[in-house]
Amino acid sequence: MKTDLRKRFGRNSYRRAAAWLEQAVEGLFTFSGWISIVIVLLITVFLFKEGFGLFQAPTVEKGYVLCVNPSNKVERLDGAQIKRIFDYEITSWNEVGGDELEIRPFRFEEIFDYYSDEELGADYELLPEKLAEVIGGDESVVAFVPEQYLPQDRAGIKVVDTGHITPGDFFGGREWLPTSTPAARFGALPLILGTLWVSFFAILIALPLGMGVAIYMSELAGERMRKVLKPAIELLAGIPSVVYGFFGLVVIVPLVQRAFNLPVGETAFAGCLILAIMALPTIITVAEDAMRNTPRAMREASLSLGATQWQTIYRVVIPYASSGISAAIVLGIGRAVGETMAVLMVTGNAAVMPTSLFEPIRTIPATIAAELGEAPAGGAHYQSLFLLGCILFLITLVISVSAELISKKQRQVV
Repeated sequence: MKTDLRKRFGRNSYRRAAAWLEQAVEGLFTFSGWISIVIVLLITVFLFKEGFGLFQAPTVEKGYVLCVNPSNKVERLDGAQIKRIFDYEITSWNEVGGDELEIRPFRFEEIFDYYSDEELGADYELLPEKLAEVIGGDESVVAFVPEQYLPQDRAGIKVVDTGHITPGDFFGGREWLPTSTPAARFGALPLILGTLWVSFFAILIALPLGMGVAIYMSELAGERMRKVLKPAIELLAGIPSVVYGFFGLVVIVPLVQRAFNLPVGETAFAGCLILAIMALPTIITVAEDAMRNTPRAMREASLSLGATQWQTIYRVVIPYASSGISAAIVLGIGRAVGETMAVLMVTGNAAVMPTSLFEPIRTIPATIAAELGEAPAGGAHYQSLFLLGCILFLITLVISVSAELISKKQRQVV
């Protein structure tokens, strides 16, 4: 009797311990899931907080101001006007709302061309006074100077309102010149269009090739050939992007340059080709899996009604697998949109509005990779790169959600 009680007590203890362990493991998994969600949310909040801080940054470089003679009628200048003035493209004040008077841009370092070190004082204590003399003594001058060197009472000068960087400047601007002075230009439109441009044409190239290989592997290839092709194609997806970049730089770029007689081979077309190669494994794998999931009964029914194998493929298999094929296309686009190193190496990296496939362009990921290390932390350039990251985040989010919805639709059909 005592032995039976010990056995029963031992079994109950084991069950309680197993139940406790199961609950502990379940709690650990739940905690891990919540931690992952919190980390993703924190990253997203940090990304958007840093990015949208750009719209609080001044148009001119922080710590500097634009000054004119007090009699000048101009009260405000935007970033585009400031750049054109200091690039000598705008040469008269009447072009920006002032009098018929020539504009003479003046930069802070030019003060040493007017006065010697002795005239500026031993510790440059007379510098504010001399700046006021230069600016206040000439109605045509517009000066870009550090705010700390202006006279305390601002006597003899007028500070022009330059405002802040606006969403219109960023999303609608056509110039990406983040190091330009006195007003950096953060026009992201060429980068956004360059990203979409090269990704769109890459998918146009990759889609027919990928679909052809997927159809061959799913419907035409023998079992032995399929066992060779499928691992080889999946291996392509694991090759680092920088290796693709080297291949593009050594093989594709010279080939494009010679074939089209171009001055340089680093063009959007070279980027399209390398992205198409990189998107092929994703398109082939997903599309082939979708077509192989077509029920065998549907194929046999089509053949028994007198349809040929090709008729069965394009009238039965492809329509049935259309959701999976669509998911393959969307995932291929996502692969192309988010690519960085390969595109950076073969597209010429020129932030200009795309007009032709045979001209250099720049994409959003390439811009972030090339410039983030040079941007001062917390500055407008730094924040603009984070805002580009926000745009890329939203594009990839839309692509991922679309792929998930399409895949969910396919599972419901099956």
